Amino acid sequence: MFDQLLFPTDGSDGADAVLDHVVDMAAAHDATLHLLHVAPPEPERRPSLTGGSEGDGAGDDPSERRRSDGERFVSDAAARASQSDVTAVTSVERGEPYQVITEYAAEQGADLVVMPTHGRTGLSRLLLGSTTERVVRRSDVPVLTVRPDAATDLAYPYADVLTPTDGSACATAAVTFGSELAAATDAALHAVSVVNVAAFGADIRGPLLLDELEERASDAVDAASDTAAAAGVETIRKSVGRDVSIHDGILAYIDEYDVDIVVMGTHGHTGFDRYMLGSVAEKLVRSSPVPVVTVRQPREE
Repeated sequence: MFDQLLFPTDGSDGADAVLDHVVDMAAAHDATLHLLHVAPPEPERRPSLTGGSEGDGAGDDPSERRRSDGERFVSDAAARASQSDVTAVTSVERGEPYQVITEYAAEQGADLVVMPTHGRTGLSRLLLGSTTERVVRRSDVPVLTVRPDAATDLAYPYADVLTPTDGSACATAAVTFGSELAAATDAALHAVSVVNVAAFGADIRGPLLLDELEERASDAVDAASDTAAAAGVETIRKSVGRDVSIHDGILAYIDEYDVDIVVMGTHGHTGFDRYMLGSVAEKLVRSSPVPVVTVRQPREE
């Protein structure tokens, strides 16, 4: 399932809390763990009034200190990985964090990027925090996001995998990924579609539209179940529900069925069908009590 895992780290408590979980994943799949730190871009050096260039003095270059810190972060993480006999590759790069992370993942053939939902605070939050959302939006490689405050309670392999679906191409890609994960870890797969009953307001066509959406949702769940069965998943549960928001419906399902991980597409249908998914993925990344894997629709050749 996983041969190459990528874990960007800024050395924060958030990243540190998630590291043990990604090491467990790498150990279970005998995967190589790539440990990446992104340092600020090389600053432009300008002539100073006293000759030479500004920033030439020893120890006065913040970017060099950040790079040195980064070397220490990935080295410490690699040492922890080695305790579980996990092969680690370390790298410190310069640039815009989300761009470096997405490019590194593609270049190294990563199967999964694992990131905490937030890292450092203040100025350093640029390394993770908002960067995680940018990676989720842009990465062609699936991204697993983990809340640091929940990381200590996580266990791998997962027992219950939830795949919300609206039948869109992006959701279908996520169902395929979730099915392969469930099959590889002997987990149950939950194929779920939630219809937003609050989306119609005073529209007199509401009942007819609701019936149509529920029929589509049922078709999407059936298709997801077929995908899971074809992947070799033995335990499959199907559900079509209603809620005032899709996000709330998924959170309620997570709680009721003790789900361990959510795998979903980054985008659902557009236009009329936006009632089904849309920006739900980003809301779940921020609020889900369990890890969330986001999957983008495969690019057309």
